[in-house]
Amino acid sequence: MASRAQVAVYPGTFDPVTHGHVDIVERASRVFERVIVAVYDGGERASKRPLFSGEERVSLARESLCQFGNVSVDTFNELLVDYCNAVGAGTIVRGLRAVSDFEYEFQLAHMYQHLDPELEVVCLMTRSDHSFISSSIIREVASLGGAVNDLVPPPVAAALSQRFKGAGL
Repeated sequence: MASRAQVAVYPGTFDPVTHGHVDIVERASRVFERVIVAVYDGGERASKRPLFSGEERVSLARESLCQFGNVSVDTFNELLVDYCNAVGAGTIVRGLRAVSDFEYEFQLAHMYQHLDPELEVVCLMTRSDHSFISSSIIREVASLGGAVNDLVPPPVAAALSQRFKGAGL
């Protein structure tokens, strides 16, 4: 069984999973013995209105990340630090795309450490060729018929095509 220090949680809405997310998961899987991709499904409390349901996002994440043997996908709807404690994780992994992400992630890291001083927060910078990709941009471009196949895993491209009736994908 992995020690708490060797279990990391990579949280997010993953609506949808992008190649940037896959990049962070791949790199985290080389650093930690076990990585849990935790899909936030806050239901009515969620501040974001997701394109895909929680079940769809979990399924797409599992299909997109199945090549990593030490990575699992789960869902959560409670305070992240409580979820980390429940699954025995000692580290939260966050991805950074650009300098603009840093201030928000910096604030989150301090809040997590305020709530649970034993938790570590590790920020991984995505590769530069993924730095412009965000789930919200993917959703917008796909909804308007733009091509996103080379920015998301194949299961996600198929789901977006189905959702937007194949428009330009």
